[in-house]
Amino acid sequence: MSSLRFSILPSLLLAACAPSPDITETTGAESSKAQSESLPASRVTAENLVKWRKDNPSWYAAVAPFRVIGEDGAGIYYVGTEGLGMFLIPTSEGHIVIDGGMPDQGPMVAEAISKLGFDPKDIKILLNSHAHLDHSGGLADLKAMSGAELIASEGDRSALEGGFYLGSEDEDFLFAPPVKVDRIITDGETVSHGGVALTAHITPGHSRGCTSWTMDVEQGGKYYEVLVFCSATVAANRLVNPPQYEGIVEDYRSTFDKTRDWTPDVFLANHPGFFGMAKKRERQQAGDPLAFVDDEAFGKFIVRVEGWFKDALQKQSANSAP
Repeated sequence: MSSLRFSILPSLLLAACAPSPDITETTGAESSKAQSESLPASRVTAENLVKWRKDNPSWYAAVAPFRVIGEDGAGIYYVGTEGLGMFLIPTSEGHIVIDGGMPDQGPMVAEAISKLGFDPKDIKILLNSHAHLDHSGGLADLKAMSGAELIASEGDRSALEGGFYLGSEDEDFLFAPPVKVDRIITDGETVSHGGVALTAHITPGHSRGCTSWTMDVEQGGKYYEVLVFCSATVAANRLVNPPQYEGIVEDYRSTFDKTRDWTPDVFLANHPGFFGMAKKRERQQAGDPLAFVDDEAFGKFIVRVEGWFKDALQKQSANSAP
């Protein structure tokens, strides 16, 4: 059993984009009462979407949806693009989806789910890794078409419901469609549905409420631990003077300390380049049913990302010095 079970790049990596001190456990009903009934109107513009498509073509490049691991219609499926990772977890009682891609990609995710033989209207739970537009942008459309419950962290709720990038609230290039959070998830809490259980791990820094998810998937009579990692890159974040949000540097450091010894059997993320999806998919198509199993992959990745963080902190600090 891995240590994770016990533990209850560059400029375009925006979405490869702690729990903050005020995070508290809140029931879905309490969460609803605490929020206003109406959300602000979406401020996403067609012009900005065109620019995103031009600057990040891989985020829109089609990939045939496929099962990563699992059997008999169960497990976890990839329903994203060449550059953005979205995931489907089907169950007999309705489905779970992690992330929605860009603001115009909700229908694309739904189409991918349909191609796999599942009905997107049967989505019952939406989960979010973090509140940046390339991962939260399609959630509003998916929720509208299915009526699913959106579960997210307290640290990211304001950005999800406000449709902004925390710390850059007036930057229109980063706007996403506002989406109502129905239930707040806390670190170590489990979402159970249709015989599937996913555990939330708050891994802040990239966003204040960045949430990674783990689950066990059976294949060939054996269970494998799957991690869908939120992110720990610096990307567009300011670390100093002023920081993107108060405590961001401490949050990054806490996430590196928390995750350094994690050894999931299957490492997935919301940018497929992080976990080498293309090469693993090739091996899977060539006949290896366990092509995505590699309990050393995440450890190597997080060490590399921590190095990027230290470099970014040094550069930003030097540039802001008087």
